[in-house]
Amino acid sequence: MIQRIQTIWIFLAVLAAVFLFITGQDVLISEGIPMLDAACVILVLIGLLSVFSYKNRKRQILLNNISIIINALLVGILIYWLLNLSGGIQFPEKGIEPIFPLIAIVCLFIANVYIKKDERLVKSVDRLR
Repeated sequence: MIQRIQTIWIFLAVLAAVFLFITGQDVLISEGIPMLDAACVILVLIGLLSVFSYKNRKRQILLNNISIIINALLVGILIYWLLNLSGGIQFPEKGIEPIFPLIAIVCLFIANVYIKKDERLVKSVDRLR
């Protein structure tokens, strides 16, 4: 069941975490602790685990919700970093990093909607038996 629509949305969220990992190499939140890199790796692992746990829809929704919480925390941390970043208009790449967790949150919400729709469909078929 890898070909379901929610799998595509979860893969898009994983892709957003990979892009955040790539573009966030210059983000220095705390000295010596690669917090952003660790969060991106955790998000990729949770996303892949969620994709391959398609038989257990409740676990899939739980993993997506955990990923949404981590992404929301990343948005807050990145916005804080952006507000404290020195530079002005001359710094052209200022502001792209918080977009990726926002995209991931939207994709995971849409994936949860489709997972719940599948759950309702399975329950309706079980009632007919």
